[in-house]
Amino acid sequence: MSQKKDASVAAVLDLLDLLAGEGPANRFEAVVEEARRQGVTGADLRRVEQTKRLALAIQARLERRQQWSAALTTLVDTASDLASPHTVEDTLKIITRRARLLLGADVAWVTLPTAEDDGEFRLHSLDGHVTMLNARLRLPKGAGLAAAVLAHRAPLWTSDYLTDDSFRHAGELDQWISAEGLHAVLAVPLSRTAAAAGSLHVADRSVRHFSADEIALVNMLAEIGGVALDRAVYLDETVAEMSALRERVLRAEAGQADARGLAAAQGALLDLVLGGCDPQLLVEECRLRLGAPVLLCGPRGAAIAASGDLSGGALEDFARAAKDAGTLLDPSPALLDDGIWCLPVLAGSHHLGALYVQAGPALSGDTAQLLRYAARAAAVLLSLQEGGGTVLEGQFRDELLGDLLISAPRPRDVLERRARRLGIGLDQPHVVVVARPDGDAQAHAATRASSCARRLNGLQTTHEGDIVLLLPGTDPGAAARTVHDELSSLPGSPPTVSGAGPVSDPGAVLHGYREAARCLDAMIALGATGTPASTHEMGFVGLLLSDQVDAERFIQSTIGAVLDYDEQRLTELVRTLDAYFDTGGSPTYAAEKLHVHPNTVARRLERIGDLIGPDWQRPERALEIQLALRMSRIRRVLRERKAPPGDAAGAQDA
Repeated sequence: MSQKKDASVAAVLDLLDLLAGEGPANRFEAVVEEARRQGVTGADLRRVEQTKRLALAIQARLERRQQWSAALTTLVDTASDLASPHTVEDTLKIITRRARLLLGADVAWVTLPTAEDDGEFRLHSLDGHVTMLNARLRLPKGAGLAAAVLAHRAPLWTSDYLTDDSFRHAGELDQWISAEGLHAVLAVPLSRTAAAAGSLHVADRSVRHFSADEIALVNMLAEIGGVALDRAVYLDETVAEMSALRERVLRAEAGQADARGLAAAQGALLDLVLGGCDPQLLVEECRLRLGAPVLLCGPRGAAIAASGDLSGGALEDFARAAKDAGTLLDPSPALLDDGIWCLPVLAGSHHLGALYVQAGPALSGDTAQLLRYAARAAAVLLSLQEGGGTVLEGQFRDELLGDLLISAPRPRDVLERRARRLGIGLDQPHVVVVARPDGDAQAHAATRASSCARRLNGLQTTHEGDIVLLLPGTDPGAAARTVHDELSSLPGSPPTVSGAGPVSDPGAVLHGYREAARCLDAMIALGATGTPASTHEMGFVGLLLSDQVDAERFIQSTIGAVLDYDEQRLTELVRTLDAYFDTGGSPTYAAEKLHVHPNTVARRLERIGDLIGPDWQRPERALEIQLALRMSRIRRVLRERKAPPGDAAGAQDA
């Protein structure tokens, strides 16, 4: 018995020795078997077996503590690693690699919301994968463990992903899980505060049940990773903002340098102009700064100065481009043929010419601005050569005509004195012209009309939405046609232009304007838009529109030739016209009324056509002729009442 007792004590000591030495678990069972061979039985054997179980439990607990300690060390190392600045992509790679090592899993990845914020997720930073099916893999909204984890805000796991129906599956993700051979999957929320949350996943290629300690470790890693990911996102955004700010600073510095260069160029050009240079020197300076051939032309296209490689062919190209462009009024450079750019030379609203540069098919912003400066310098130079008062004179002309059109007129002597300073005599005959262009062409038309008025030594202004001109002359119709031709070369529909007058008194300008404005409104109402006309050319309509009804002028312009013929040759053409219209335009009935042969009436009607035109029988002309006949008859009756009685003169056939 003593021998068996010693054997059981020895077995207990061996078990304790194995526990102290962290021996393998199979060695513990070997000690129990050895005690049985030595005859240990009964209570002693049960004591040995109980000691084995306790030793194994202590060893398992020690191993668990060691594993937990190692896991905590790994977490600390991970936190220390993530404490250093990393990009978002590097941060995600650290999180997935440490998660896989922490649990000894086969694969780890992170799911994050897509940039479109449409409720879908995308896989990021896979670690341990062996296929490429995950490329651009997206999870539809509400599918996979990721959606379930974010919905519950708690860890979820499955021992066999493809056979688990407790969550919604996604076809592409299941295909990838199958291709990777994954079974057990653990997903925990990736805690974030600065952006939408994601989830951290670890997976094994075998069926596995995750312990509470493993879930807790991965959850802690996800919390640490979420904080680090927030900081990485903020860091990336800060770096991007700093990079963008640096680019803006560089662009601003470059723009400032360009602006200084442009300011220096503008100053140099103006110094040349103010120093009394001629156009040729200015154009040569422009060529040096623009690096391209330059041509300066006057308002009618005549070359003033040229510089650069302008051979005969180049000059022909410039001339052809200038002819095709016409008169440009847009202050921005316009591309013509063969890379030739054109910019008008304007002094206020006055067109002084154009600047042409052969700079290629495209202009940089600095070149375009330098070209504008060159055009302005040319405008100053040409203005100074014309006497230095072009812009100011144009303003005086506009203001003078504006004062002539107000209802409360200024003193006549003041207006005449102001006009004389501009070389205009308001006591001389002038006609008033009113033009109404399309709305889009109003500004350009006003500039063109101002140039026309200056050229004709007249006045121009804009009044009540219309362009008004006061031009020297006695024929308002001819003046209206001149202005119409001048403005019709602009883009868009031709303007409607009317004329009235002549006027020879400052106070009569307003009446002439009103008459021309009424004529313009009548032309538009009659469908005559886009044409020129005057009140004198509109027949009886012009008679009605006139401020002062001039019946004598209307009669003379309509049938004056017939009246003069009757008076000079003692014929009866007027009486024949009366009979012709009274009988409804029938020569036969007119002959019966006049008691003459029908051939006589026919000859008289032919003579009438020779005198007033072959179209006198058209309805509109016939109406005016009948009106003129009646007015002539009334005038004759009134004159006979005032004149002393006398013998009536005889008459004979034409």
